[in-house]
Amino acid sequence: MFARIARLFTIKTKFEAFMVIYGLGLGATERGVHYLRDYPGVGGWLLFAVCPIAVFMAGGRILESVERNSE
Repeated sequence: MFARIARLFTIKTKFEAFMVIYGLGLGATERGVHYLRDYPGVGGWLLFAVCPIAVFMAGGRILESVERNSE
């Protein structure tokens, strides 16, 4: 039963990976906007810049794992 539920949360195709990365990107930019509001100035912009960078790193790892599993 647990295996059937776990299969729902497994990323199997590149399309699913891109959809997950898109969702992560939207969340990261939303968090960055909150950082700009809470920390005006250079500090807020630096925190804003770090949010999408984390998505780039995670997205690369997700795509790499999908490509490795499909081979």
